[in-house]
Amino acid sequence: MGDNAWTGQRLQRGELATLFGALMLTVFLAALDQTIVGTALPTIVGDLNGMSEYTWVVTAYLIATAASTPLYGKLSDLYGRRPIILMAIAIFLAASALAGISQTMLQLILFRGLQGLGAGGLMTLAFTIVSDVLPPRERGKYQGLFGAVFAVASVAGPVLGGWLAEVDWRWIFYINLPTGLVALVAVNSVLRRHPVPTRQHKIDYLGAGLLVPAVVCLLLAVTWGGKEYAWSSPVIVSLLAAAGVLAVVFVWAETRASEPILPLHMFRQGTFTLATVIALVFGIAMFAGIVYIPLFFQMVRGYTPTQSGLLMLPMMSGIVLSSIASGFFISRVGRYKWFLVAGSVITTIGLILFTQLHLDTPLWQSSTYMLVLGLGMGLFMQPLVLAMQNIVTMADLGVATSTNTFARTLGGAIGTSILGAVMNATLDTELTANLPAALARLSPEEAAGFSTDDLAAITQSPTAIAALPDPIRSVVQHAFTDGLDDVFLVAACITATCIVLTLLLPNLTLHGDEHRRDDPETAAHEIRADTSP
Repeated sequence: MGDNAWTGQRLQRGELATLFGALMLTVFLAALDQTIVGTALPTIVGDLNGMSEYTWVVTAYLIATAASTPLYGKLSDLYGRRPIILMAIAIFLAASALAGISQTMLQLILFRGLQGLGAGGLMTLAFTIVSDVLPPRERGKYQGLFGAVFAVASVAGPVLGGWLAEVDWRWIFYINLPTGLVALVAVNSVLRRHPVPTRQHKIDYLGAGLLVPAVVCLLLAVTWGGKEYAWSSPVIVSLLAAAGVLAVVFVWAETRASEPILPLHMFRQGTFTLATVIALVFGIAMFAGIVYIPLFFQMVRGYTPTQSGLLMLPMMSGIVLSSIASGFFISRVGRYKWFLVAGSVITTIGLILFTQLHLDTPLWQSSTYMLVLGLGMGLFMQPLVLAMQNIVTMADLGVATSTNTFARTLGGAIGTSILGAVMNATLDTELTANLPAALARLSPEEAAGFSTDDLAAITQSPTAIAALPDPIRSVVQHAFTDGLDDVFLVAACITATCIVLTLLLPNLTLHGDEHRRDDPETAAHEIRADTSP
């Protein structure tokens, strides 16, 4: 085993603390920016007179993040972590400053896309750098803290975004600058003294040129499908066809590239392929907890975005507790499989519990449901990263980590489409069936000033719902509750498939200093030999 020993950079305790603190800040920046803008978006588009381009502020960021994530992993494997993560942070900060001074919706959309290009590298490279300085056996307790950071950002984003929208929405972007600069200085300081070895390289320009448009076409299709355009429309069909053709050509090109953007040999290992599928599937279901629980609090219960963010604290607490605890336990026992299985089971139970939400559900009950869901999500997220990192060679560590992030991001985009379609279908059905009877109960004065022709206007915001006459408001709230029940049921079915998939994973041991997977043949032999339950 001597030639296969882990040879990453061992840091002193103080240097490790400095580096890890800086990496947590970079993860916080990326996670916060996914949630902080949504709450303030109505204020922003109102100020910039861009309601018709509303969705592009989010879509541009999402597409740029997902398309660039796989590239960062490979570039950092070739050129080293330090210059690439510094580039990602610098792009993100420059784009944040530019977004803050935007004067038109077009400018904001372009700068949000540029922000996404930077954000694509922040989370991926943070996980990868931890893997450079710690052997797999010790990574769990540190990467578990990343899950806690993600949870804090998920709850803090809506709260902070709602408050800053009332003060000055531009500070939603400016707030990134001081935090990002601290992270930039700290990461540069530590990694300059402890550079990650690089190797001879040749850029796979053809692979990159095929991968990025394939991802863009797919994300545009799942983002627009059923909303901007019908699924059967020529636009959506063409986008899906283009994504499929580009993906096939990309795979062909990667088999012939000397330095492929996505080394296909990683997928010959069943564990890596299975873990990638699990990340994609779990990303679809995870969207339900992050997006639709706040929707219940705002649309059904009438809370403000800031209040709904605070009400998400039980879920955040669950993610923090289970992320940290599972990280330490994984480092102690050296195995991760049963944490993934338990996380899938508990997440599924949490989503099933949410199908029992009603208009009069007490807060203690919904808080309990959120705690259960958070515990399951926290058990799941970081062990899956370890599973993918543990199976590949050190040379492919960066691209393996970025593959996990990319799969989860792509799953989130697909989840937006699937769960959104479920929600809209139930909402339309319930409103169409029940609004006429409710309208008949209105007084002549109320009925004269009310129209059911535009269902979107009735359900566009908590304020609009609160202003409805009592009979109409009751119908709308119950329609949202029924729609959310269906959303959580579908999400629970999706996470139930994760239970099966995680049970299929081999129960591998995380390797310590004495094991390094530099030789694929040796790695494959060790994996086959280490599948005990």
